[in-house]
Amino acid sequence: MPLFFRKKKPSEDSQKRLEYQLCLSKEAGADDTLDISSCELSEVSSSVFSICKVLQKKVLILHNNELRSLLPKGCDICTLATLKVLDLHDNRLTSLPEDIGKLVTLQILNVEKNLLKALPDSIGDLKLLQTLNLKGNCLSALPSTVGSLSSLRTLDFSDNSIVQIPKELAYIRTLESLTLDAAVMSYPPASVCTEGTESIQRFLCAELGEEYCPPSQYLLPVLENDSNSSKQSSDCFDGLEEMWQNKFSNYEKRKEQKQQEKLAFERHLEMKQREHTHLLLMNNSRKENILNSVRQEQERLEQGVTQQQKAQETERIQILEKIRKAEDSISNRISNMLMDNNRQAKTAEFVQAMEEDRIRMEQLTAITHEEASSLRQREVAAAMQRMLSDSCFMNLLQEASDCRRRNLVSEACRSMENMDRKFEKVLSLQVLDKSKAITQILQEEEMQKAAFQALQLQKDAVHGYIRNQIKLIEAELMQLTKLEIKRRSLDTENLQEFLVEQRTALGDLLQQLLKQRDQREVELRQILVELELKSESNQQNYWMIQYQRLLDAKPLSLRMQEAGVEKELVNLMCKMSAQHYLPIFAHHRVTTEALRHMTSSDLKKLGINEIGIQKALLNWAQNHHPEGACKVVPQDDAPEFFPTTPPPSSPLFFSNTLTIQNPSPPLTPGTPVTPSAPSPVEGPGRSECVVCMETGSQIIFLPCGHVCCCQVCSNALQNCPLCRSTISQRIHLFYS
Repeated sequence: MPLFFRKKKPSEDSQKRLEYQLCLSKEAGADDTLDISSCELSEVSSSVFSICKVLQKKVLILHNNELRSLLPKGCDICTLATLKVLDLHDNRLTSLPEDIGKLVTLQILNVEKNLLKALPDSIGDLKLLQTLNLKGNCLSALPSTVGSLSSLRTLDFSDNSIVQIPKELAYIRTLESLTLDAAVMSYPPASVCTEGTESIQRFLCAELGEEYCPPSQYLLPVLENDSNSSKQSSDCFDGLEEMWQNKFSNYEKRKEQKQQEKLAFERHLEMKQREHTHLLLMNNSRKENILNSVRQEQERLEQGVTQQQKAQETERIQILEKIRKAEDSISNRISNMLMDNNRQAKTAEFVQAMEEDRIRMEQLTAITHEEASSLRQREVAAAMQRMLSDSCFMNLLQEASDCRRRNLVSEACRSMENMDRKFEKVLSLQVLDKSKAITQILQEEEMQKAAFQALQLQKDAVHGYIRNQIKLIEAELMQLTKLEIKRRSLDTENLQEFLVEQRTALGDLLQQLLKQRDQREVELRQILVELELKSESNQQNYWMIQYQRLLDAKPLSLRMQEAGVEKELVNLMCKMSAQHYLPIFAHHRVTTEALRHMTSSDLKKLGINEIGIQKALLNWAQNHHPEGACKVVPQDDAPEFFPTTPPPSSPLFFSNTLTIQNPSPPLTPGTPVTPSAPSPVEGPGRSECVVCMETGSQIIFLPCGHVCCCQVCSNALQNCPLCRSTISQRIHLFYS
């Protein structure tokens, strides 16, 4: 049983009934009965006790409520001392007040259908009690004090758990009716109990050694007490009897009139109900016919829709499988790319490499006599001419490509012919003026300086790294945009969150790389200004010597082999994009044999903190058995490098992580790593513009990162047509 009960709020009708009965009991001329039954009360209010005390009520009716106790807190049972009838049946009472014996005038007590488990001993003090109804409770025994009820005439304790009657019940000489469960009684025996009240009383008197007398001999005093009290009360109310009779007759007349009106209303209501029933039957039959026709039509439509859905679902599953595979490949590439970027950002050797680069650039300013004498003027001039001609040629190609795109619809054929003639003219001029340009480059220092600046920008490791990273991010953004458009066409917006996170991360990284590229170009221009200030005024061919020296610079892998690092170890480090750790191996003379006896903690002490690189090195050392360390290549045996136009730097790949960090470039420009070329969802090719649906996408919108518009359509847009975000920057893509 729960310890606490939530009070049930009475309904509005119950509250109105309670208020009406309380007001009725307070009116002048009201009778001595207070009836607050069926009011859904969980406890008796103190106002009820006050009314009973002040107005000397004799009958209190509380049946059909939710009472758990008779007395509320702060109330005394003496306020009910004038009661003669107390009706508490159909409640939830678990006990009666211990001092219920103070109701000395009580004659009828009805507690039928409650939850009483025991009766208080003070119940024997109710000397005038004539009727006690205990039916339908949880009583297991009667108290011995019940034998003191000298005026009791009717006792009912059936539907309880009582199997024995106290012997003291024989002292109640006035008991006329005793109701119990005879079949379950053990004392007196069931055979005695089935014979009736007189047989039970005779049995109990015999048990006590008392003589049995019939109740009729003892009822006269009880009835006389009752009549005396009635006479006293009748004397008080003789004057009011006639008035009450008149009121009662008027009430009976009004009641009869109301009864007639009620019968007429019921007849009218029954007729209306019949009409309503007839209408309902007609409506139901018509509704059944409509439902049958609708059901048949719906079944036919459902069959067609089911077949269509099956076909569409099969096609959708196939397309989603293709998209999932493309998604996995893109996710793996981006993850690898950003992991590599994060690993290179952590290296502590970057600052030292930048400082070494500056020292190397300062050393370049000091031109020795031997370098001046060994200047290969013709070869360097030819290389400079090729560099400048290639730069000019690329600029012309870009301008011509833009011109073709703008005039493609209106003047395609004519534009192609004009551009072909221009190209032929440019090429002929280049062939005719090649020797002349070489002579002019030898004489003009400004052209030599421009060629050196272009070569320096191409050979710079940081700028090359940033450039390759930007190309890879542009390719990944294009693939993500194509995949997102494909998903939207399949109506799978609930799977877009993963693509949005990757696209946002790549867009932020692209903005950072663009800023770093511009910053690196400014730094290179400052270095060029410093070189120009440090050059001697009488030094001839200064920029050609710098150009030749930059061409003759050896890559990191060759310098590491000359420093004593094994060739296979150098190849492994380059393959893992960890070539920035090669100076550490050269400084500590780490060989394959020494690496075989090292642990992860030893590599961490050397400065190699990446766990993946540590495990790869240790596994390679355990599985590799070299015949001997790489021989040191002497300086004189190094192959001679002739000045040629250098190839573009190999592209680097990086991984995709949610934390965007600034990429750290490698120490040298010629770092060989595995390129990460994106594989599109449906084969190679560009996605078409989502606005004009004719030209390929050429513009990247930042900060969202979508590649979805051509150059012409993007000029009139302020917001991205896919995600509706504001466009803060546009990046033009050039395709080879």
